[in-house]
Parts: sequence; structure tokens; C-alpha cells
Amino acid sequence: MTVRKMKVDTVAPLINVFSKLPDPRSAKSRRHPLLNVIVIAVCGVICGADGWVGIEAWGKTKQQWLGTFLDMSAGVPSHDTLGRVFSILSPIAFQAAFSEWVNGLEISVDGLVVAIDGKTLRRSHDRSNDRSAIHVVNAWCTSAGVSLGQVKTADKSNEITAIPELLDLLTLSGAIVTTDAMGCQKEIAAKVRERGGNYLLAVKNNHPKLMAEIQERFDSVLGKEVRIKALLTTTTTERGHGREETRNTYVLPAPIRLYGRAEWRDIASIVMVEGTRTIDEKTTSHQRFYISSLSPKKPRRFHNAVRAHWGVENGLHWVLDIAFREDESRIRMGHAAENMARLRQIALNLLKQEKTAKVGIKNKRLRAGWDEGYLRRVLAFRRVEAPSDHAHGTT
Repeated sequence: MTVRKMKVDTVAPLINVFSKLPDPRSAKSRRHPLLNVIVIAVCGVICGADGWVGIEAWGKTKQQWLGTFLDMSAGVPSHDTLGRVFSILSPIAFQAAFSEWVNGLEISVDGLVVAIDGKTLRRSHDRSNDRSAIHVVNAWCTSAGVSLGQVKTADKSNEITAIPELLDLLTLSGAIVTTDAMGCQKEIAAKVRERGGNYLLAVKNNHPKLMAEIQERFDSVLGKEVRIKALLTTTTTERGHGREETRNTYVLPAPIRLYGRAEWRDIASIVMVEGTRTIDEKTTSHQRFYISSLSPKKPRRFHNAVRAHWGVENGLHWVLDIAFREDESRIRMGHAAENMARLRQIALNLLKQEKTAKVGIKNKRLRAGWDEGYLRRVLAFRRVEAPSDHAHGTT
């Protein structure tokens, strides 16, 4: 069988970045170069492998092809070697390399929504060693369909401490950073502004006085027969599958005497999203409240950003669980679970940006495993094109 030699330029971004990773092994135990271990793992995960045994099996079937751009004189690392290396590989160093690689994709987040949200790796717990499941915080650029970074929450801690660490890794110039209520913290708002972004933070009962004042302000304005000129609104209605849903977004300048205003850096707007949903003639309604550093002049920008935030669930978390079976993974030794999660995100970024195959991520993975030419196309992507409507943060 003739194996087409792959141009090194195709995998150069991965090789250039991951060749800088410090090898945690002793000199005596470095039979397989760390770069080989990383690149084989990335390719194996792209091609459908969900664990170390699968990566080893894929590597052995593709050893000749791997040899067209890697030194494979030591062969393919065993699943035990793969598991051991990723269990001791520094996740901080791996994340730094991941961030450098993402930056090389030339993603402009100006005007785009960057959704910050947490996810638990459900099977990563280890009861025998009294270790709970790992919880990570992800940054997802909704419109571009790219994972920008991931940080593990510290033991006995939560997302509040992890989010600032994650933001420090990101270039946020012009981005609209969204979080749920857990991320509605003064320090996080300040960090977003320091990194060049704007924030849109959900306000719930963790800030009861702030939430009550925002709600009272909107109740007062909406209760008047003639709405004040400062109130800006936008509405959408969707129908389908026996359901009708209407969302109204109301935006006001942040009141001068808003509770704690001075502590929220550059706060400019307060937002209320009012939704009604009718299913089988039963109607429910809800209200959600937000604070933002964005000017209140363009209500549709808030409307779209609120909706785009939930793209992290469908575009990232759901895909990781369904196409990569993340919630079923029992990888748990050392840092292996966190590092495998990052391998999945590298694979997801590459697969998302390959547009020629009009199939889902699961079937893209299958095709990459079958077709070396298609795998080359997946690996070759190095520039992310944002959609034309990115300025509005739409999905």
C-alpha cells in the first residue's frame, strides 16, 4: 500500500506548539517523544478513539501514515504509556499550549459572545481515593464554534475562583462575555474589562438587593401607560413542534443610585428578558435579569447575546457528551481526566472548522478515521472565519 506523504505544514501549528511542552518523565523513561504522544492522542481522538486503548489501536493501524511527519522509530506508545504520560503531564502547561494554538487560529472575538460555563466530568470521580468528579469551566465562542480555553476548579472550591483564572488566558478585545448567576461577581466583571471585553452577567438571588432594585425599576417603567424614552425593547417569537415561545428584552441605562453600582466596573445597562412559552395550551412565563458594561442603545445586541449564551450547552457540552461520550469516560488517574478533556476540545475545534463534510461531529470523526485525505483537511485548519453577522453576537 502506498501512503501519501503528508506535508509537515499541515500539522505544523500543532507540532510547533506542543513541541514546547515540558516532558514530566525522567530521562530514562522517555522511549516515546512527548510530541509523538500528544499528536498521536490528538489524531486518535479526532478519529473516534475515546480512551487510551482506542488511541493505541488507531495508532497501530496508522503507524506508516504517522511516520510521514513524526519519527516513529520507537513505534506507537502503548495504552499504559499514554495513560501514564497524560496522568503526570501538567494541565497548566497543556492549557497554555492549547491557548497558544487557539491564538494561532486567528480568531477575532470582537463583537462575538464568549460564554463562560461549567461542566462536571461525571465519571471522573474516584471513590476509593475519596476524590469527587472533576468540574471544569469552559470558554466557548458561540458564533465561531470554538473552545477558547478550560480551567479545572480547585478541590473544595467553585467556579467563582476558576473563572478569573480562565479569563487571564483569553484575549477578549471587543468580546461580549456572558455568565450565569454563579459568575455574577464584581471581581469577574472587573477582570473582563481588564481583558478588553464587555460583560453581560445574570443576576439572581445571590445578589438579592441588586436583583430587587432591577426588578422594581422595570416594574415601575413598564407599569406606566407611556414608557419612558430610555426604555429600549426587542421581541422575537418562535413556533415549532407544538410550542410557541416569545421573548421580550428590555434595556435601561443603569440607574445612578443602583445598589452597589460603584463596585461594578463600568456598569452601563440593566436588562430584563421576559419569556412566555405555550405548550399544549399551557402557558408559563419567566423573567431574567442582567447587568452589563455595554451601552443600552442596541437592545437586539443584548437579546442575541442572552440567547447565544446557551449555545455553550448545545455547541460544546452536548457535543462532548454525545459525540465524544465525555460523561461516560472513566479516565481518572492523576491529571488524565483533565488532559483528556482538553484533547477532546482540540479535536472538536478542528472538526467544527472543517466545513466540507455536511454531517455531525460524530460522523466527521468516523470519516476522519476511515479517510486519511479527510483527516489531513481536518488537521490543516488554522484560521477561523466568523459569520457575517458576528457584530450582533447572533448564532
